[in-house]
Amino acid sequence: MGQAAARNPEHQHWMDCEGTWFIGVDALENFPDGSLPDGTPLKGNAVEFIKEHLGALPALHRAQLSITYPGYPKPRAGEGEAAFGYRLRRDAAHVDGVKMFGDSRNRRVEEPHAWVLGIPLNLSSPQAAPLVIWEGSHEVMRRGFSAAYKGIEPEEWHLVDVTEAYKAARAEVFETCKRVTVFAKPGESYLMHRLCLHGVALWAPEAPEQAEGRAIAYFRPDLVGGVPAWLSLP
Repeated sequence: MGQAAARNPEHQHWMDCEGTWFIGVDALENFPDGSLPDGTPLKGNAVEFIKEHLGALPALHRAQLSITYPGYPKPRAGEGEAAFGYRLRRDAAHVDGVKMFGDSRNRRVEEPHAWVLGIPLNLSSPQAAPLVIWEGSHEVMRRGFSAAYKGIEPEEWHLVDVTEAYKAARAEVFETCKRVTVFAKPGESYLMHRLCLHGVALWAPEAPEQAEGRAIAYFRPDLVGGVPAWLSLP
């Protein structure tokens, strides 16, 4: 079903990086319990951890379907040399929900997610554009965002330009936190903290050619409480 979504002509605006990345936001046609038409609701250790430590599983959005292909990364449409260099050197590291806005392309937190759950949809090589995280980065990023919001009423935080604080915190993460690649097979999953700095590594030359690419479905439900809860909760 994921491959069909990637081939759907209506979804071709999500194909980027010169055909090496299908971004696929809301492209997977799952139900609110996470199930597909011929499948079962989400379950397993990661889901039980969410229920025990992070609250009841909410009604889920249609998953992002992120598929990388051999040759990733190529430049994104409109991506300048500096941005592409960051993609190559730093895995396009980012915190989900921090969005660019305006002609200046500055950043603010527009989508405060509760957590990020990744579910592999096919078997791929550990060298085939794996997820990359920086251990402990969520606390560094938390401090950075907290500094950006200092002296501002919490109800205004979603409007605050966090660009400089965000860049400074990222630089500290690169200097102080260990970069780790994450690999999982179908039947496994990984749960990532909402403030974690993460990205996608290149498709290594030694990874086997794989026409269907490396496919992962991501669930990132919104957090009740907005940006203040996003920043303050464990």
